Amino acid sequence: MSITIRLARIGRKNAPAYKIVVTNTRDKRNGRYIDILGHFNPSENPSVKELDKKKYEDWRSKGALVSDAVLKIIDNKYSYTPYRPKGEKGTKSEAAETAEVIAETPEIQE
Repeated sequence: MSITIRLARIGRKNAPAYKIVVTNTRDKRNGRYIDILGHFNPSENPSVKELDKKKYEDWRSKGALVSDAVLKIIDNKYSYTPYRPKGEKGTKSEAAETAEVIAETPEIQE
């Protein structure tokens, strides 16, 4: 049984927050975990990071593997790029369509 220190996602849609957990390598990302070492919130500016160094070193000495993301967070090299949806290509805004319809409508004469 291999043990890994990795992130478990919590938080809202488009506003992620993570628990730093110790888990079996074969478990699901947000599934069962053995221990919680801390949390990480990249959405806040500056990002919030809390980690119990004593627990982290204890699990490392027991042979736990560490994910790349957790290593980057510990070394302060993690860069978070928030999701920004792009507008759909080839579609006009509703205001532009309304302006075209008004311009094409003939004047009614009495």
